[in-house]
Amino acid sequence: MSSAGGPAGAEGKDTSGLRAALGGLTTRGRSFFAAGVAAALCAYVLGQGDLLRVGLLLAVLPLVCVAVLYRTRYQVAGSRRLSPLRVPAGSEARVHLRMDNVSRLPTGLLMLQDHVPYVLGPRPRFVLDRVEAGGRREVSYRVRSDLRGRYPLGPLQLRLSDPFGMCELTRSFSAYDTLTVIPRTEALPAVRLAGEASGYGDGRQRSLALAGDDDIIPRNYRYGDDLRRVHWRSTARYGELMVRREEQPQRARCTVLLDTRRIAYQGAGPDSAFEWAVSGAASALVHMLERGFAVRLLTDTGSSVPSEGADGFAGSTQESAGLMMDTLAVVDHSDGAGLSRSYDVLRGGNEGLLVAFFGDLDEEQAALAARMRQRSGAAVAFVLDSGTWVTSGAVAGAVDDRLRLLREAGWTALSVSPGTPLSDLWQQAGRQRSESSGSGTNGFSGGWS
Repeated sequence: MSSAGGPAGAEGKDTSGLRAALGGLTTRGRSFFAAGVAAALCAYVLGQGDLLRVGLLLAVLPLVCVAVLYRTRYQVAGSRRLSPLRVPAGSEARVHLRMDNVSRLPTGLLMLQDHVPYVLGPRPRFVLDRVEAGGRREVSYRVRSDLRGRYPLGPLQLRLSDPFGMCELTRSFSAYDTLTVIPRTEALPAVRLAGEASGYGDGRQRSLALAGDDDIIPRNYRYGDDLRRVHWRSTARYGELMVRREEQPQRARCTVLLDTRRIAYQGAGPDSAFEWAVSGAASALVHMLERGFAVRLLTDTGSSVPSEGADGFAGSTQESAGLMMDTLAVVDHSDGAGLSRSYDVLRGGNEGLLVAFFGDLDEEQAALAARMRQRSGAAVAFVLDSGTWVTSGAVAGAVDDRLRLLREAGWTALSVSPGTPLSDLWQQAGRQRSESSGSGTNGFSGGWS
């Protein structure tokens, strides 16, 4: 929740002065004031005391309304709450507005207006009846966007009017909120990785904490330890019972590579090839995190999310998942022409599973992508021919050549036709990997089964 209790930054001194308050007089208020002044002048000329009193009443009434509203508008507090703060594209979020009357006097008619970007829908407006002293009113509205991004909400504007309709004053609160629209994600089928030890989850492996018997770093014996794990050589050396350390669970790794090169994609909009690739990368990230993998997001620019932590990989926590989804919410085309920077990031090896979403690949970039397979344990590529997404045509022969090159290098490579669900391709990749593993082709030592 964000509070909006204070006035906008520049409103406090100049625009909130008496001149601005008098400028809030309505046509009725100005007419009453003018009629009162005219009646007072006529009474003075004609010497009519009763007419003078009527004129003063007509002139003072609008000024009293101005003074009351001028004081009241700084004793009304507003707040906004988003539910949820992060929403997939095409889904709705609800915005809750709350107005609190913190004064000892009731308010008049309140008119609320919240500023929202055009892409989220029409600007919401509400009319609130009289709010009693210490009372509150709550209203809500819905926003929806088919385009991912980060959208500011606010500032909230409040218009007050007196019961006589003499004056209307506007107050702009200073607080903003941000709605993050993340890419759509698909639920992917469970495709188990080969070479995993049973009993430790799909994304975990077992590895000894020690290199060998001569390199053992034992620990002190603890009550309940299995006596079969006692290391007698260390026990004799230290003079107390020592045991071998247990095997430590090691989280399997997965890198999701997203090709964002501007020259690799044609078209724009929610149904474009680039948006499919972004949505596919988001689905793969969520799926692998749910399977217990340590995951990172890598783009062709060489930027990795998360950039810190254990070798740049994130565990299955809401914070790390949210960070990567926030990145995908605002990711845009890069001006780079090649994949060399992402290749350099992968050159360390031992990257585990590599899942890549490529746009158009020329012969040079396809060869570079093929060499990325050497940096990972298993690799799956989804290759988009963005031209077919514009024309809704079939996959061109050039894409078949790129797929053949990737498969010869050991990739499980699939072409992506317009509108194909990622879940179908994910299952197809599993079958393709199972067939290649069974035949012993492509030099795979582990992967999809």
